[in-house]
Amino acid sequence: MKYQSRKKAILLLADGTIFHGKAVGKEGSAFGEVCFNTGMTGYQEIFTDPSYYGQLMVTTNAHIGNYGTNEEEIESDSIKIAGLIVKNFSYEFSRELADSSLQEFLEKHNLLAISDVDTRALVSYIRDNGAMNAVISTEVEDIDTLKEQLAKVPDMKGLELASKVSTAKPYFFGDPNATYKISALDIGIKKNILRNLAKRDAYIKVFPYDTTFAEMSEWEPDGYFLSNGPGDPEPLTQAIDTAKEIIKRDLPLFGICLGHQVIALANGISTYKMHHGHRGINHPVKNIVSGKGEITSQNHGFAINREETEKHTDIEITHVHLNDHTVAGIKMKNKNCFSVQYHPEASPGPNDSTYLFDQFIENIKNAKITV
Repeated sequence: MKYQSRKKAILLLADGTIFHGKAVGKEGSAFGEVCFNTGMTGYQEIFTDPSYYGQLMVTTNAHIGNYGTNEEEIESDSIKIAGLIVKNFSYEFSRELADSSLQEFLEKHNLLAISDVDTRALVSYIRDNGAMNAVISTEVEDIDTLKEQLAKVPDMKGLELASKVSTAKPYFFGDPNATYKISALDIGIKKNILRNLAKRDAYIKVFPYDTTFAEMSEWEPDGYFLSNGPGDPEPLTQAIDTAKEIIKRDLPLFGICLGHQVIALANGISTYKMHHGHRGINHPVKNIVSGKGEITSQNHGFAINREETEKHTDIEITHVHLNDHTVAGIKMKNKNCFSVQYHPEASPGPNDSTYLFDQFIENIKNAKITV
């Protein structure tokens, strides 16, 4: 069988460290920032999440591909990761509901993947040394050329990527006869966010990443949403300006992940690149308001400045990540605006935080009553 004599492959990190493996199928090279996800399941949703655009994904689960793929289990129209790094790659699958193998899925989307990597050692190295650019390649005899090419890859800090994954033109999602209308800014939106809003009696119009408030408001929506997405939030100047205009008018606003960071920047709170980020489906968060704990799905390499948030007179911290005490949620004290750093829509992950969508709809409902 073809996978019994696979070509050698390597992972070369920006600091010169090399991990050895084997090519899963496609040959060549793929560049990006190396990161890891600790989820035990949900690999197909992870690979198609726009927030991972331009990243080389390391999966910490020892076996990837064992339950195949299903066309319904995607979060965008294509694979968004730049490359895949795993320990054991399963060419066969046993799930009855699967449409195809993971190998066929990767080949369909032209993705380079390598296996047989010591992912335990690799993740430990990233935890110690931080996320960095890297390349996976089957060109194992030409390390010097790979190093030269890798040196030209831009750092994630300062990199605007929302334009790479956003819709090119507005589109609608949900039932046109729904009670509530929501304008959503697509800076890397996941499909399950739209599903969660739609099943709460909302009709959504999704706009490109650089849409102005004036354009989003022409539809006369009842509320506004800022999505998740990839890259550094600071270059998203138009999205920040749009958020400022929504906030100034005290219109219902909800942000997730990158959208959360955009809302913080709109309030003068800075963001920073994390050492190695949060990526997984079992991250512990405390809801400061209710006192309850939540197991959450997370995927981000940037965060908002906690000290600045605590000093901000108009901002209240509502959620905190219990592993490192980073800010996981905020709300404005005098405006109809709140946001979270994590993913209440999960996919993959637990549903502890889906109440946040109910909270957003309730905010919209109350705003309609008071008009």
